[in-house]
Amino acid sequence: MAAMLIATALPAAAAAQERTQPKEPIPPITDEDRRAAFPQGLRGHAAHGPAWQYFVLFDRLEWQGDTSGGAALANTTWIGGDLNRLWLRVDAESANGRLEDAGADILWGHSMSRWWDVVAGIRQDVRPGAPQPWAAVGIQGLAPYWFEVKATGYIGADARTRARLEAQYELLLTNRLILQPLVEAELYGKRDPARGIGAGLSSVETGLRLRYEIRRELAPYIGLTWDRKLFGTADLARESGDAAGQTRFTVGLRTWF
Repeated sequence: MAAMLIATALPAAAAAQERTQPKEPIPPITDEDRRAAFPQGLRGHAAHGPAWQYFVLFDRLEWQGDTSGGAALANTTWIGGDLNRLWLRVDAESANGRLEDAGADILWGHSMSRWWDVVAGIRQDVRPGAPQPWAAVGIQGLAPYWFEVKATGYIGADARTRARLEAQYELLLTNRLILQPLVEAELYGKRDPARGIGAGLSSVETGLRLRYEIRRELAPYIGLTWDRKLFGTADLARESGDAAGQTRFTVGLRTWF
């Protein structure tokens, strides 16, 4: 019986093996075949490696409704790779048709962890007062619970020091409707009456903006902001006849490319 089974199985296995083999043997690949498949040669193909990218974000392009009327701009731009990038931050505010507060940071950023970058560079203040340069160093990234955080320290002429802290959060009410709270604070190490700045905690600004994303890259918004000058800075503002704080309604556009 065993001999009969073996005699029956062997021809069937041989037939199956014959069906799996190509009818014509595949010839070995030659140099001519490679040149025909890759006319530019293997070195002409792009390799997956470090690539430079860029990103331009106008987080705030807005009109501010208050007694003086005004506008505000906040832009963040970067260019570079995954680990090292060149950052440009620009912020400006105007009132009564005049530029009242403006400056720009040019920073080199290096990724020190998955969510955090360390940055260093310079800042140039344009207003208030005469232009003033600063050396800058700080960190930026995504804190637990998805808070976007920027903390930057500055040192300028005459050993003047300054710090700026910013935190914001994006609350998705729907896929397109997003509520964005924002808090900014500034501190100075020395009093500077010519610029209307006192020592210590100088100012705090909070905002609540509700945007609708027509596309991810294009989102009009409305909002409400409240800013307050504090301590010595508030005293200097009152002495010059300005208000120490105000609440403003804003209408603006957030866009990026």
